Amino acid sequence: MTLRSRLLSPAGIAALAGTALFLFVALLGPVLFVGAAETSNVPERLLAPSAAHPFGTDDLGRDIFARVLVAARVSLLLTLGATLVSTVGGIAYGLVAVILPRHVRRLATGLLDILLAFPWLLMVLFFTVIWGASAMSAMFAIGISGIPFMARLVYNLASSVSGRDYVRAARVVGVGPFGILVRHILPNIANPLFVNAAATASVTLLSFAGLSFLGLGVQAPGYDWGRLLQDGITRIYVNPLAAIGPGIAVVLAGLVFTFVSEALAGGGNGLRAVGRRAVGAVAPLRPAASPAHRAPIAADAPIAEVADLRVAFGTADGGEVERVRGVSVRIAPGEVVGIVGESGSGKSLTAMALAGLLGADARITTTAHTFHGIDMTRPLTAADRSVLGVELGMVFQDPLTSLNPALTIGRQLTEVPEVHLRLSRSEAREHAALALESVGIPDARRRLSQYPHQFSGGMRQRAMIGQALTGRPQLIIADEPTTALDVTVQRQVMGVLRTAQRETGAAIVFISHDIALVSAFCDRVLVMKDGVVVEELDAQRIREDATHPYSRALVACLPDMTSDRTRPLPVIPPELAASALAEEVGV
Repeated sequence: MTLRSRLLSPAGIAALAGTALFLFVALLGPVLFVGAAETSNVPERLLAPSAAHPFGTDDLGRDIFARVLVAARVSLLLTLGATLVSTVGGIAYGLVAVILPRHVRRLATGLLDILLAFPWLLMVLFFTVIWGASAMSAMFAIGISGIPFMARLVYNLASSVSGRDYVRAARVVGVGPFGILVRHILPNIANPLFVNAAATASVTLLSFAGLSFLGLGVQAPGYDWGRLLQDGITRIYVNPLAAIGPGIAVVLAGLVFTFVSEALAGGGNGLRAVGRRAVGAVAPLRPAASPAHRAPIAADAPIAEVADLRVAFGTADGGEVERVRGVSVRIAPGEVVGIVGESGSGKSLTAMALAGLLGADARITTTAHTFHGIDMTRPLTAADRSVLGVELGMVFQDPLTSLNPALTIGRQLTEVPEVHLRLSRSEAREHAALALESVGIPDARRRLSQYPHQFSGGMRQRAMIGQALTGRPQLIIADEPTTALDVTVQRQVMGVLRTAQRETGAAIVFISHDIALVSAFCDRVLVMKDGVVVEELDAQRIREDATHPYSRALVACLPDMTSDRTRPLPVIPPELAASALAEEVGV
């Protein structure tokens, strides 16, 4: 839904009109009506409603209608202040909890659950009694009591986003935890946060009115709508409008906040863009880390290597499932290595482990793991991460989920040049435009201002490859980059990858289900099945050299020009796959 359509919707029109009205009253009410609201006029005390005094007068002859208008500023400011406290506190708590270590995170979320178990109003009264009855005490009591609700929402939303491919891509380029939270997670959860904050404001307003009505909020001689309601309730049978008038103001303001919430709910993309602009504008550029102190690299040393890699995941019953079993991969500089196998064979897990991108839930063991002289088995320094950000490129399977939907293509492609190459904003943008041009995207400078959803599938995949080229890549890991693309676009993407490899000299790890595609593109092929490498072959001689039953079965499934079209394509029998795995692991 566009901004124009949201504003022209019934909820949008009501929100705009109500916001304008209350903004006018809050700004000019204390200026225009302060005399009638605060000047005592004893001869006109306790008058009934009339044209001159729509809600009547109080026991000092002050106009109640004027007092309601003047009280709008205090009531709304306190409401917005408490909402700001709960929103900012909840966002900070929820985002920090996402990046905490597992055990500390469980303690943090457990504390949230305990606080959520307490009735919210009880917490408000508890803090108010401790801090004393005043307007500021009530504001902080309501705001702090609302933090657990907002924090739980932020934590749940951020957790659902933190595992996306574009967050992994940000880690590849060396973006730290704070940068990931601010640049990549917060803009993508901004819309529900805005909606929840607007909805919370209406509840906060009612809570303030309740506290002041009970004598725990605004104190005399100050007054807000709740205080006026307390004063008018004693005369409700004589002058009902003395109590109903402030109640009407509370209800109308609550409705306006509700309309604002409903209007915001339809504006996900727009609000994420707003969040992106705000975050991108204030995010400081981090100075590039000093070059990593690496040991001298031998001329024949691999660009990346992992030996006896094992990846396991815990189960609900406390057990463990091993998904990669003793895989060893050695990538020479400039070499193109293909990894082929069926779904679930461990191809992507092996590639993610090679790049150091597996999450904390993965249990990884290996006898050796290096990238261009960096020991990946030890904790990485800032200099190591800077090297990885520049020299390691990732091309994920689905570019629509791998590119951050809240950031423009240009903002994502300038991250590596700005953070690691220490280029200025304009230089980084020019660098990104050249990267897009190198992968065949026309009118690259204009495209930098567009969002991922404005690109076609093939263009998004090219943009992902362009992003991998914005540094000085020594290794590009392409995880099924042609999945769901038609053969024409598939050929274009493969051509772009080949050109990128030729121009940069980078090694490539190419992952695919298609053994024919892998054999045509790669120098060497690893065949994987159920977490093990069952065979390693020269890509040009796959048909001739394949000896393992599973490899030969994969080759047999490929049709060629001599295949009999009247017969169905062969399939791999389950018993053959099982026997192949048993043979490989020595069972």
